[in-house]
Amino acid sequence: MTTIGIIGGGQLGRMMALAGHNLGLRFRCLEPGADSPMGQVAEQITGNYDDAGALMRLASGCDVITYEFENVPIESANHLAHIVPIYPPPLALEVAQDRWREKSCFKQLDIPTPSFARVNGAEDLDEAIAAVGGLPAVLKTRRFGYDGKGQWVLRGNIDVAAAQTDLRKHEVTTGYIVEGFVPFQRELSILAVRATTGEVAFYPLVENQHQDGILRLSRAPAAGAPQALAEDYANRVLTHLGYVGVLAIEFFEHDGQLIANEMAPRVHNSGHWTQDGAVTSQFENHLRAITGLPLGATAARGCAAMVNLIGSTPGPAAILAIPDAHLHLYGKSPRPGRKLGHINLVAPDATTLENRVKQVQALALALIDG
Repeated sequence: MTTIGIIGGGQLGRMMALAGHNLGLRFRCLEPGADSPMGQVAEQITGNYDDAGALMRLASGCDVITYEFENVPIESANHLAHIVPIYPPPLALEVAQDRWREKSCFKQLDIPTPSFARVNGAEDLDEAIAAVGGLPAVLKTRRFGYDGKGQWVLRGNIDVAAAQTDLRKHEVTTGYIVEGFVPFQRELSILAVRATTGEVAFYPLVENQHQDGILRLSRAPAAGAPQALAEDYANRVLTHLGYVGVLAIEFFEHDGQLIANEMAPRVHNSGHWTQDGAVTSQFENHLRAITGLPLGATAARGCAAMVNLIGSTPGPAAILAIPDAHLHLYGKSPRPGRKLGHINLVAPDATTLENRVKQVQALALALIDG
């Protein structure tokens, strides 16, 4: 029986394990915290991601290793790569972990991306803003930061002054990047998957809605989206990186053009709809890809949406009373701003889907008001 090691014990690892059990796969994860979402459904090795002994215990007896978040220490990934196959390749981690390298990769591959400039500290912020065409602009840490963390939207001089104060107080050794602001019409993402055999498949483009930097709602397929263009861009990245597994790329759509914002070398929140709304889920296809199995079909089953549950959850009975609603909880304790689960909705047409989305949103609003 094939055993897969996963670095990280969060909900993405949990959902990979649940999908893989049906394929007869075994799982083991490395996670520092006790009672992790994945540890509830698979073997867990408790240890730090840079602990050599813990890494060896993870690798022992595994046929392949993957990860469920992109901030895996590169040294750990490279160390494991000498012991057992690890996918996606460590190079993909290196590129995705550094926003400067990520944007440079897009530029090298002729994939449109916002103008960008390096920022070392508060003193050169003004010069960097000028280099990207002035305000408005977005300042980001080059490394780490997710769900809106480590970012400053700079709309005027007051914002710039406040950001400079923050930088002087909390300067990071890895530096920052300033990006030109894109007046986009909507945010789209594509999930691509490439197998060890070189087989490639693409899911339909998804339209995403964020609030406070956190993904709240995804709809698939995105109406009138430039699917062929997104597939072309994604395929360039897959080929360039020698990629294996699921890759997500987030785009801004501006006047019918796609502008690459960032990529994630892993299964992705905007692909959760595939569990119930696609022929093959992103989690199963990631596992198929890294174990050399044929990829599954990626077509949507009608229309689908995914609603994230943040901070608290309505009662399961209220959710499941909605037709074709599918509840996925992560085994986490409630906490403000924490992703606790998601609801997938499936419908035969866009109008029916929107009605079901409104029902779910009403439940969430009632929970907040209560």
